[in-house]
Amino acid sequence: MAIFSVYVVNKAGGLIYQYDNYVPRAEVEKTFSFPLDLVLKIYDEKLVVSFGQRDGIRVGHAVLSINGVDVNGKYTAEGKEILEYLKDPANYPVSIRFGRPRLTSNEKLMLASMFHSLFAIGSQLSPEVGSSGIEMLETDVFKLHCFQTLTGIKFIVLADPRQSGIDALLRKIYEIYSDFALKNPFYSLEMPIRCELFDQNLKSALEIAEKAGAFGPGS
Repeated sequence: MAIFSVYVVNKAGGLIYQYDNYVPRAEVEKTFSFPLDLVLKIYDEKLVVSFGQRDGIRVGHAVLSINGVDVNGKYTAEGKEILEYLKDPANYPVSIRFGRPRLTSNEKLMLASMFHSLFAIGSQLSPEVGSSGIEMLETDVFKLHCFQTLTGIKFIVLADPRQSGIDALLRKIYEIYSDFALKNPFYSLEMPIRCELFDQNLKSALEIAEKAGAFGPGS
């Protein structure tokens, strides 16, 4: 069982908080000699495999690290272009870790805004007045759960389809938001949440939910 991530979206559709709790990745690390027998290309500011599947490395996988050091998109940690780095025989043998491309901050902002729009569309498509909007989306590997407050704040949790107690968790996160964000004198409504106590209590709630599956009275 696992809870993958938490998103908080304000009533205007802006992402004001995001936390990755557990992101499963099929990552493969392999040492290569020159010349590299994979074809890499830049896609959406990331370096991805376009040809040459082998040893668990798939087309679409992104370069995540070079010699154990995480890369920054299409650049090494030192700011060099990875493609140029890999063209130099002097840099071999080289260890490269591949895996699913990671979402950037801008991509997360965009996806939160898109879900906000889908939520509104769901309400408008309802044959009955006063629909709650989208409360759950299901795929074969995760479920997206959404709870919207009366003030329009959306709390979104991505979890393993087998994870129980998510409805109680969503309300617990709302309680944590009320106690440690709204009551913080330095916090402004609708703005990004940067409160250490909020972070700590959220992480604690996720740990409890994963272990127990649900929240009992007084949690």
